Amino acid sequence: MRLGLFGGSFDPVHYGHLVLAEQCREQCRLDEVWFVPTRNPPHKRDRSLTPAKERVEMLELAVAGYPVFQISRIELDREGLTYTVDTLQQLHDEMPERELFFLIGADSLVDLPYWRQPQRIGELATIVAVNRGDRPLPSPADLKQMLGPDLAARVQLTTMPGIDLSSTDIRRRVREGRSIRFLVPRAVEVYIAEEGLYRETG
Repeated sequence: MRLGLFGGSFDPVHYGHLVLAEQCREQCRLDEVWFVPTRNPPHKRDRSLTPAKERVEMLELAVAGYPVFQISRIELDREGLTYTVDTLQQLHDEMPERELFFLIGADSLVDLPYWRQPQRIGELATIVAVNRGDRPLPSPADLKQMLGPDLAARVQLTTMPGIDLSSTDIRRRVREGRSIRFLVPRAVEVYIAEEGLYRETG
């Protein structure tokens, strides 16, 4: 089984997330893509996340009816800070025959060497780096300079349409009373309105 893992806060999930996951599924010939909402990411300790229940329910609405997209609670069920290497190791230990692919925005590659055990991440999974918006993908030479030759060799570059959406902007739009139509699935838009999410938060 070729399994793609797409981690993030998904606060809220939007079409940029969904298009990225689908393009990776198609181009990397993945059997499934699992969305992995994080519980307590070390790089977002300066902002309180929407409770996991609401973030998971929005994801469920977004992927409903498309069985190759699944939602994993593996990080939500873990106490303390959540690290990618721990998630990959747990999934590898549970089913070693699965081939893991870790989906990441290419703009995050520059920070990857500072993550916990980046070399081990590359050993456990192929790192699938995807362009964000109209920003170009790094060249092979850039990858080697950023990551070193061993980790760079574990990176597969993948392209998607230049959709430049962010959850931060969507939260701001809701707070300002602006439209988020066609930025998130309609069911997610209705859920945000009915639950009163993001009206007072950043």
